[in-house]
Amino acid sequence: MDPGRGAVHDLRSVRPGERGFPEPRGGRPRPVHRASHRRGPWRTDLGRSRAQPDDVPRAAARGGKEPTTIRILIVEDHVLFAEAIALALEGRDMLVVGSVTTADEAIPAVRRSHPHLVIMDIGLPDRSGLDVGSEIVQGWPDVKVLALTGVDDPRAVREALDLGFQGYLVKDVPVERFVRTVEAVMAGQIVVPGRLLPSAAARTRDEEAVSLLVQQLTQREIEILRLLVEGAEGGTIASALRISPNTVRSHVQSILSKLQVHSRLEAAAFAVRHRIYLGSGSTASRDRALMR
Repeated sequence: MDPGRGAVHDLRSVRPGERGFPEPRGGRPRPVHRASHRRGPWRTDLGRSRAQPDDVPRAAARGGKEPTTIRILIVEDHVLFAEAIALALEGRDMLVVGSVTTADEAIPAVRRSHPHLVIMDIGLPDRSGLDVGSEIVQGWPDVKVLALTGVDDPRAVREALDLGFQGYLVKDVPVERFVRTVEAVMAGQIVVPGRLLPSAAARTRDEEAVSLLVQQLTQREIEILRLLVEGAEGGTIASALRISPNTVRSHVQSILSKLQVHSRLEAAAFAVRHRIYLGSGSTASRDRALMR
């Protein structure tokens, strides 16, 4: 599983009742872990890894494909938090192949564990995780790097994106949002916290900055923006999409807010100026709202 860098995705919507990371199990994590074959679903934590070899024959018998296990390296100086990350990811076709606590250990760990994704604490004790993350991006272009931090810092978001990180995540997120972030990054999206989107976009003027704004749009909003670019009025949009004029107005206001513009004309000009690909017809989707 190795998609290229793609558009930015905002994972603010979390179902009610989500809680923070589960309490980690005892014992220190080991740097590298090997899966041992035992019955049960794919699971992993820093203390042990389990796989069910029977999954492949059953999937093949059903005509399905063998699931791709995402190999993850954690670079985090707080051992308990590192183990909590591993517990949050277990049972999701993800395997934590190593955990190290310093920047100097990160490069050797990448060499020996061959991860698909590195979850990188940028506030490491020996040197900046942004620096070592940049080295990983340059040395292993196929490896994705997700920045992890304890504070909101728009400047750090910009620096991380400029260095080639695939995402920026604050440690206070609920478990499900954390997992969805990992899944989105591995799907080729660039992820930052919703509350940092405007600041990051205001500071960065490249294609990724525009994507920070565009990827907030829903599928319906993308369809409406396409029609605005074509010069359609509210009534025409309502008829084309079979929704009420009031619903159109509500969506338009949402589009203006998300793109940080003040009129329908400005929204259409924004889309044209930044060459936003909106698809065609009602089949346009958020995943296709990418920069050409």
